[in-house]
Amino acid sequence: MTRTWPPGRRRPLTPSGTVPREPADPARIGRRVVRRRAKGMDAVAVAAALEDARFDARQSSRFEDLADDERGRAELAEWERLDQLLAAAAPGTVYDPDTDPAVLDELAADAAAAATREAEIREAARIAARADELQALHELGTLKQAEPREGDEAARDELTRRAGWYVQTDVDTWLAHALATHRGHYADPATRDTAAGLLPEPVRVHAALLAALHRLAPDTGAGVDELGFAARLTTADPDAARELTTFLDRAANAAGGRG
Repeated sequence: MTRTWPPGRRRPLTPSGTVPREPADPARIGRRVVRRRAKGMDAVAVAAALEDARFDARQSSRFEDLADDERGRAELAEWERLDQLLAAAAPGTVYDPDTDPAVLDELAADAAAAATREAEIREAARIAARADELQALHELGTLKQAEPREGDEAARDELTRRAGWYVQTDVDTWLAHALATHRGHYADPATRDTAAGLLPEPVRVHAALLAALHRLAPDTGAGVDELGFAARLTTADPDAARELTTFLDRAANAAGGRG
């Protein structure tokens, strides 16, 4: 009996409008504080601020709760860097974070990281939407007529994460049949090869067995419903399913040779 999705179990990958927050970085905060304070300072002023920071560090080292102050260490290191930066600059140069190579590099890295996070969020939303679509097709009883698309392997994993086997069993059978018969995006040989690393082994074993059955008797037109035994055999004894696949392939080759 096919199980349907239990009421109330459907849910998006992440709550609508929610973007995961990054944890606070004390060292990063410390560096930014120093840069704001140092803006417009010349080499003499930065050297004086560095001495103050070193004094504060020595004082903090005397207290156990302040000895491991990550922000304090970062601030001291940043004053030391700015001291060296201005010492190597032309006389009279004042610090400007807008032209600081280290700051510019950090901003570029931040922008790249933000773009990556945004792309990941968009991809997660796309996967969640496709998982919802596959779930709906399953509930309507029309999943087996659907054409698989690129990324359905990830949608399958999302369905597994949400509610385990409630939908996954039928989706696994659908994917195995599509992989075996080269439907949808599995028509591309490179995609089929990639799927070997994206789909779990039971699905791949099931697909290989279905493909062997189709090669042996290509004119039967057997569909998913008629080959349900292949899924049961794969689940119950994967090794037996592999051995049967090998046997069927040999039989198909022998029949072809006689033809």
